[in-house]
Amino acid sequence: MGDRHQLRMTRRRRIKRRWRVALATLVAVILVAGYACMDLADLVPGPLTLAKTSHSSVPPAVMMGVPPTLAADKPGSAADAGQVQQLVNAFADTPGLGNGYSLVVRQADGRVLAQKNADQARQPASTMKTLTAAAAASVLDMSSQLDTEAVLDSSTPSQATLTLRGHGDMLLGVGKDDPLHVNGRAGLGTLAEKTAQALHKRGIDRVTLAYQDTLFGDDLTPKGIEDNNPDGIYFQEPVSMAVDEARQGRTEPVAYPDAGEIYLPRVENPAGVAATVFASRLMESGIQVDNAQGPDRADHAQGRVLARISSARLSEVMSLMLRNSDNSLAELFGRLTALALNMPNSPAGAVKAVVSTLNKLGVDTAGLKMADCSGLTPGSVLRVGTLADVQQLALADKGLTPLVKGLSVVGLTGTAASRKVDDQADGLIRAKTGTLDQVTSLTGNVIRRSGGVLVFAVVVNDPEDAAAARQAVDTLVGSLDRI
Repeated sequence: MGDRHQLRMTRRRRIKRRWRVALATLVAVILVAGYACMDLADLVPGPLTLAKTSHSSVPPAVMMGVPPTLAADKPGSAADAGQVQQLVNAFADTPGLGNGYSLVVRQADGRVLAQKNADQARQPASTMKTLTAAAAASVLDMSSQLDTEAVLDSSTPSQATLTLRGHGDMLLGVGKDDPLHVNGRAGLGTLAEKTAQALHKRGIDRVTLAYQDTLFGDDLTPKGIEDNNPDGIYFQEPVSMAVDEARQGRTEPVAYPDAGEIYLPRVENPAGVAATVFASRLMESGIQVDNAQGPDRADHAQGRVLARISSARLSEVMSLMLRNSDNSLAELFGRLTALALNMPNSPAGAVKAVVSTLNKLGVDTAGLKMADCSGLTPGSVLRVGTLADVQQLALADKGLTPLVKGLSVVGLTGTAASRKVDDQADGLIRAKTGTLDQVTSLTGNVIRRSGGVLVFAVVVNDPEDAAAARQAVDTLVGSLDRI
């Protein structure tokens, strides 16, 4: 009897517990549903509503490395040419600007919104680099890399001879490969470790070192560039290989190797210095280098490639060139373009390669004279329409994406970081700057807040007040996003 009674009592307690749980659940559902109904009616705070909502308009953000061609997917309303002309008129009235200016503003489809003195050829300074970039990007494989190799000459068994052979990487690092930066992506320390391992497998622990630096021949420097290159700090002639673009005093790893405006004198014989660094790294890896302090120059490297290191992709190098307005890398791209097109291996050949490529791309080169590929050498002139053509082509042609991506973002990155034209325009303007003693220029593209993209080019020569001219250019360009 006791067990049966206990069983009945247990069953009754379970039934009561189930009813209490069910009742509590029902009450919770009623409360939640009731609150939701009041939220919908806006009687209590909450995310639900039956009222019609509006959304604020936020200008599209420009992410680092993402070309602004994405904004072209939203064409927006046609730009008001009258508003642009008002901006141009205000620009022209700037005290101190002088009369030596030319400008053009277009929609991305080519429709001219306003222009002034567009038929006058002006000295463009570093905006010239956009022409070189467009030509190089259309000719070269921008996903390719520049190798630096260690070649073992096995023709003399009694004496192992190793030759360091370069293919144009002027941004070699002194230590291990640096995957986080463009400058130093390929490290001579890594090459030495790989080479030492290959030598040890062959039972070799002692070598004589040579280096080959014949890639660009003997004609290396644009004529007249020294006029704007005091102490050699703004330009290093192209060579087959160099550590940190041959800057003096940078033989140890630095914290920010991609930083721009590092104007230092250049070492003599950059390829030879790179070979000396390689020799030191080899000795640290257990290989005796008999002539470590003075590797020999060789006209040819024959034998087996034991190891190689590779630069950043050419697209990344181009971005660095444009972002930092690097004259040396601009000339390098010109020379690589000339080699790819079998044109003369010289500064003049590089210019010829760029101009002929631009013509094939449909760029208007009337009035164009290139004294070099960077804009540093005196004597270069062009019409602003040529700069605008390049910008327009780059936005339309996915093959020129490296050019668009490499432009500095005004107010944020590169040489345009200090161009604080308008806080609200930061991130909406990508541009290439140009500055010489008597030149201020700017070309690029602007994402309009209402959708769509404008291209622009402004060149001022011999202003009465250089600071006022620069500010006038910034004010004009910084207002285009609101058109």
